[in-house]
Amino acid sequence: MKALLAGVVVVAGWALAARAELQRDIEYGQAGGERLLLDASVPDGAGPFPVAILVHGGGWDSGDKQGSDKPGNGADITPWFAPFTAAKFTWFSINYRLAPKHRWPACFDDVQTAIRWVKANAAVYKGDARRIVLVGHSAGGHLVALSATRSNADTRVQAVVGFAPVTDHEQDLAQRGGLSIALQHLLDRPREVTPDALTQLRAMSPVNRVRAGQPPVLLIHGDADKTVPMQQSLTFQKRLKSAGVACELITIKGGPHGLLTWSKLDPTYEAAMIAWIRRTLGEAGN
Repeated sequence: MKALLAGVVVVAGWALAARAELQRDIEYGQAGGERLLLDASVPDGAGPFPVAILVHGGGWDSGDKQGSDKPGNGADITPWFAPFTAAKFTWFSINYRLAPKHRWPACFDDVQTAIRWVKANAAVYKGDARRIVLVGHSAGGHLVALSATRSNADTRVQAVVGFAPVTDHEQDLAQRGGLSIALQHLLDRPREVTPDALTQLRAMSPVNRVRAGQPPVLLIHGDADKTVPMQQSLTFQKRLKSAGVACELITIKGGPHGLLTWSKLDPTYEAAMIAWIRRTLGEAGN
């Protein structure tokens, strides 16, 4: 395994900066001929600290655990790192296998592998395996939302946060004229919506897999999102509540699909997110 790179992260933009050791390129598994890697941020102090597993977006065919493979684009998740570090979470940012080299469900399977690895190894990084939140944006939001609906004993977490998550693959087929390029890459299918393709899209849509007893969900969505319509989060929330699953929604007024401007549009949403996660996870030992 490649030697771990360690450093000290000083968080700017929060009133109380926190110190954390950042360890890069930790192997959490192997699949499809690839090493599956994650980065770990470990807070200063004794712990155990609550744990966040961060899942980047990028249309299932791009994106990166360090923020993005193209920093500053719509898939850039760097805005997550400061609030979770400042709030003293042990956080793990994961990479997963990407399309078109790796087709569905490789990316989903890797998220499940990461959850199992984190639960087994959280204590090594001062984390509390009984207080884990899954966080995902866009395609990553799809993966964490689906993980919540399909979890079992070894992959269940205590909370899920979806940033502009894709929850209904059928919803915008008409607007896109069939399967998007991203879905064509992911599923190895043409643009045409065949009955078989529609069956598959419905099966992999979290909105159709909601069940009672799954972890509570926080949805955060910009109302100016032109990539994943906010209606998807509104419908998903309604479906979750109908099943008795706790779900809150934070709307970013004027927020686009990418996260980079959200804190300027709504300076309170990051604190509200952290507060919701803390309430939902509870205290250590509970």
